[in-house]
Amino acid sequence: MNIHEYQAKAVLREFGVPVPRGIPAFSVDEAVKGANELGGPVWVVKAQIHAGGRGKAGGVKVVKSVDDVKKEATRLLGSTLVTHQTGPKGKQVNRLYIEEGSAIDKEFYLSMLVDRARARVAIVVSTEGGMDIEQVAHDTPDKIITVPIDVATNICPHHVRTISKALGLDADLQKQASSLITKLYKAFTEKDMALLEVNPLVVTKDKKLICLDAKVGFDDNALFRHPDVVALRDETEEDPKEIEASKYDLNYVALDGSIGCMVNGAGLAMATMDIIKLYGMEPANFLDVGGSASKDKVAAAFKIITSDPKVKGILVNIFGGIMKCDVIAEGVVAAVKEVGLKVPLVVRLEGTNVELGKKIIKESGLNVTSGDDLDDAAQKIVAAVKKAA
Repeated sequence: MNIHEYQAKAVLREFGVPVPRGIPAFSVDEAVKGANELGGPVWVVKAQIHAGGRGKAGGVKVVKSVDDVKKEATRLLGSTLVTHQTGPKGKQVNRLYIEEGSAIDKEFYLSMLVDRARARVAIVVSTEGGMDIEQVAHDTPDKIITVPIDVATNICPHHVRTISKALGLDADLQKQASSLITKLYKAFTEKDMALLEVNPLVVTKDKKLICLDAKVGFDDNALFRHPDVVALRDETEEDPKEIEASKYDLNYVALDGSIGCMVNGAGLAMATMDIIKLYGMEPANFLDVGGSASKDKVAAAFKIITSDPKVKGILVNIFGGIMKCDVIAEGVVAAVKEVGLKVPLVVRLEGTNVELGKKIIKESGLNVTSGDDLDDAAQKIVAAVKKAA
């Protein structure tokens, strides 16, 4: 689950992390009021959307008068911001963050994430703050330093020394870095974050180390421990289909293709998407119904797929272990009878109760094509979609 910058900074502030003063605003009047409360002489008007690249898209503006705060707030609120992370449709700006200006001397990059290969938290830093870290990694990978943290020892002095050396910090800034990094790590672990990104982490003209920006994502599987975090969720920033999927505990991610997929198991789902691409088309979604889905859950999954207007064909690919093929068949039949079937549907079933599952679909009277195996099913749905186009 992602949150807005102003929310992320509020969370970090709880742990004593130095961040600039700022006030969220949901209207032009609130923006002006916030600017007056902060005082001048410089303010930063920031669009709040769940996407990076806001600055390049005109979503972050430095201004030097309250009148200009009002002007930028009027321009941004209700507008659509298109960045490299939003896709061509962009995202509507419904919230702003009015922040005090900072006199910046140096900019750095710092993030924390879970390094699954090492089973540790990794701190990633670079002297190239304020830039697209992906571009830095591509062009100058030597400028990115990764420091793994053992969860048994947490942050140690040698970690801080390594980071300080990589960033070229002097003795005073190293002391500040020790405090700041320790607090960031505490926030990361105690709040079950999946990602904490500060870009840029800046040194101000008066030699203060502060987090000028903050991007935070939380581990969805740990949200039950943090009702305060769940309360920060902004559903207007999420795909309605993904919101609906979360109600049924479905693993669903919308994609840009035209073939909807319903699969059980993340690995099989990835393989299904790959083989669709192999035969020349693109998947419309990733959807893992899990290993023990009920008939109602399967029906809900099918409805979510068919609600996507981009879907021109559907491939159901089930390998029944814990999941029984007859349950999948019943769910698909129930959903099709309720919402109708306007696009080609290919179903491949294998495993527990497979013959019963095939019988249920065959006797349903629905126009469904069976796949003998994954390769056969993928070729059939691609051919059906191309024929219908």
